[in-house]
Amino acid sequence: MASNFICNTTNTVVSTNAGQIRGFCHNGIFKFYGIKYADAARFHRPTPVKPWEGIRDALGYGYVSPMLHDPIPGTGELRCPHRYWPTDENCQYLNVWTPSLEESGKKPVMVWLHGGGFSDGSSIEQVAYDGTSLASFGDVVVVTLNHRLNILGFLDLSPFGEEYANSANAGLEDIVYALKWVKENIAGFGGDPENVTIFGQSGGGGKVSALMQIPSADGLFQKGIIQSGIIDGIGRGTPKGLGLGYLYAMDSRPIVTALMEKLGLTQAKELETVPYAALAAAYNEVAPAMAAQGIYVGNSPMPNDFFVGDPLIYGFTDHAKTIPVIVGSVINEFKGFAPSSNEAVEKDGRGVIAKVYGEKNADTMISLFRKAFPGKSLRDLADMDDLFRRPSIQYLELRAKTCAAPSYSYMLTMDFDIDGGNGAWHCSDIPFVFHNADLTPFAGLEGGKELEDRMSRAWLGFARTGDPNHSGIPAWPACQPGDEACMLFDRECQVGHNHDHALMKAYKACMENGAAGVDLGSVKIEH
Repeated sequence: MASNFICNTTNTVVSTNAGQIRGFCHNGIFKFYGIKYADAARFHRPTPVKPWEGIRDALGYGYVSPMLHDPIPGTGELRCPHRYWPTDENCQYLNVWTPSLEESGKKPVMVWLHGGGFSDGSSIEQVAYDGTSLASFGDVVVVTLNHRLNILGFLDLSPFGEEYANSANAGLEDIVYALKWVKENIAGFGGDPENVTIFGQSGGGGKVSALMQIPSADGLFQKGIIQSGIIDGIGRGTPKGLGLGYLYAMDSRPIVTALMEKLGLTQAKELETVPYAALAAAYNEVAPAMAAQGIYVGNSPMPNDFFVGDPLIYGFTDHAKTIPVIVGSVINEFKGFAPSSNEAVEKDGRGVIAKVYGEKNADTMISLFRKAFPGKSLRDLADMDDLFRRPSIQYLELRAKTCAAPSYSYMLTMDFDIDGGNGAWHCSDIPFVFHNADLTPFAGLEGGKELEDRMSRAWLGFARTGDPNHSGIPAWPACQPGDEACMLFDRECQVGHNHDHALMKAYKACMENGAAGVDLGSVKIEH
């Protein structure tokens, strides 16, 4: 059967504030790739794109930000299919998928912020980021974007000149510029500039949280979805330089000085013209030892006049308090990438748990786990995440106490048929949210299409009205002070109320004191 394809200067051209662009239409979805939304010199604030005459093609993805290390192919492609693209510092590009180019369409707009911490990734890196199916299934406009990463987007040079006042958050400022582009232009793509939802996973979720703390982004979006993006350690620095969280205001002079010395430079200004490959190589030589000592090495947003900082430390801005949010994580996160522990659990489940949490704590942990997650394998307890889950609980409680807008909580607890069963891992929710289960092999399991329908419809409903409830899931209430109503997405969805709080408290006690160094009988844990 032939597909429906259109690409001409009559039906697939849109006027933007900088000039006309031409996309194409395939099977009812208009696609515009590689739209330039800003320009920027290294370490400096973004600037508007210069207008052009005539029609500019938007038929191919734009450059993505350079990264500090080359991607390494591996077996992770089964769990998280990737694709890579040419890089360039001039990476401020976005992509649009839309069912209509009618300016009167006023369709909800969903702007995706990619993962990879604040150091890696791109708008097209994961196959599941493709916006075609979500735009078609949900009748929405989907936008994905690239921005500066790692030391290009998050290295503080402010002590070396006023021109670098916000270099520590240049990547976030790129995103604000992209959202301004959406505000000014998305009506021409059938979207409603007054109904914009920003959503992202991992580092993308962190960017959603950060944007709610940036006054210059006020009014550029109305709702936010944070998927595995509230991380333990935010606000306390990133000792290993992973670029996963936010930072306190820290002294950046040591890392910048070390970079200049390594490169034989005498002025910070000279860092602007060093080829990126040489800059990255020098950084990779000097940064690890400094990061191990707790010295600032960049790669994460830093509080300043532009960015208020982590709400768990500085509180939510008045604007953030008005933004409805969905916040969640998956049951195994990064531990879900490790070799399966199924065989060991089948042979001696309690023994496995005793090795993880201590002999004297095994029975308590098993009891708490079975109460929190009835019917789930002890493998999920052995591999259980708290890196995202515990701070998400804290974040949601703070919002419930201080924010007028509703906050909805979720967890993905689905088991996938890999090595006899694998609990949901970091990124495994993305294909279901994007309605792209067909693009991701593991998502084609029994119950996968049903899960795709439930999660995608919830995200779409939230983008449309601020309420994720729909007929395919149980009633999903917003969180209240002292009551985290968490939607557990699985083959059978259910809502848990503080379902794993006692388990998380026990987990924390075990991990902070060493599995064999704490007796949970001495720790007050409410059941």
